[in-house]
Amino acid sequence: MHHFQHRNHELHCEEVPVSRIAKEIGTPFYLYSYATLKQHFRAFDDAFSDVPHLTCFAMKSNSNLAILRLFALEGGGVDIVSGGELYRALKAGVDPKRIVYSGVGKTAEDMEYALQAGILMFNVESSQEILLLDEIAGRVGKKAAVSIRVNPDIDPQTHPYISTGLKENKFGIDIRQAPEEYTRVSGLENLTVSGVSCHIGSQLTRLSPFVDALKKLKELIGQLRGIGIGVSYLDLGGGLGITYNQEAPPHPREYAKALKDELDVKDVTVILEPGRVIVGNAGILVTKVLYKKTTAEKSFVIVDAAMNDLIRPSLYGSFHGIEPVKAGGLRRIKADVVGPICESSDFLAKDREMDSFETGDLLAVMSAGAYGFSMSSNYNSRPRIAEVLGKGDAYYVIRARESYEDLVRGETIPEFMLMADR
Repeated sequence: MHHFQHRNHELHCEEVPVSRIAKEIGTPFYLYSYATLKQHFRAFDDAFSDVPHLTCFAMKSNSNLAILRLFALEGGGVDIVSGGELYRALKAGVDPKRIVYSGVGKTAEDMEYALQAGILMFNVESSQEILLLDEIAGRVGKKAAVSIRVNPDIDPQTHPYISTGLKENKFGIDIRQAPEEYTRVSGLENLTVSGVSCHIGSQLTRLSPFVDALKKLKELIGQLRGIGIGVSYLDLGGGLGITYNQEAPPHPREYAKALKDELDVKDVTVILEPGRVIVGNAGILVTKVLYKKTTAEKSFVIVDAAMNDLIRPSLYGSFHGIEPVKAGGLRRIKADVVGPICESSDFLAKDREMDSFETGDLLAVMSAGAYGFSMSSNYNSRPRIAEVLGKGDAYYVIRARESYEDLVRGETIPEFMLMADR
């Protein structure tokens, strides 16, 4: 459930009319519902309340400080994949002992930063990374707790670009090689075996891939304990999908029940890394119609948001619902919703049945809370847009709209190029 509803033909975020926000701060902007974010986090976290667990929000899906702070206040941790995400998490007040560092390309500098911060655990993904982490930990005089991310070769039945658990994917270490790598880790002076980790993909709408992966992880933990290597954490990753269009993903309660029914592993704390399932339907992208254009082939609704603001449709062919902010009485048309970017791939919807919007009308692009702003860019020198949090009958700008000055911050023209006679 989310708190974006039409009342008297006008879309509200909780108690705030979306048109009011647009009038006061301009468009486009991302808008999140505080109540929905809290409700979704609790629904997921509470589903595992009867087992030792830690819910580490996958902040790559949405890394705004205010949202991270909300989850930290709920007792959550975060799953990070870069030094920048670590900085954001610490800035938001996340307990370092609730931070797990994943990702295939950790740099030496970021490893040192995480060690000094005192994070809970590194999910390591290659033999060379293991050796480098041992070297860095020794240099800074710290013990690094590690979990090896294993690749179980499970088909997650999702878009190939967001599949991460097949043997041809770049992520993790082949589960068949894992005992050898764990033996290597246990013999290194500056590393401590802490857990086993796995993440098979994103936007999964069936439970069977999760259960199949868990079965393989249980076998691995048994093998490790058989050779005297203890495991304290079982990191099951994230990936539970949401409804964008006609999908029918399982509720977090069903997801939790399926995992707990299969778990049967003693003395481990389960780490979960939900992202999209918490924030996806808790946010929308609000945009304004600039022009309408009809050719012999089709109709276009040209809006002020673009692929640099929400790249998922262009990148994955993803579906996002398009709703009028003020509804009622408009005839239906079939059209593409497109932005101002100079690319044919700049679209938010293709051949979509929708209301016949007019210039100046506001559109809400639904289910945009995950991988929306966090994947945005300044392509075509477009300032990144504002982020807004609605709570009750008030709203808060939690990221200011960028200015033209922000676009060139940090850039310089060499002095020799400023001289009149070159």
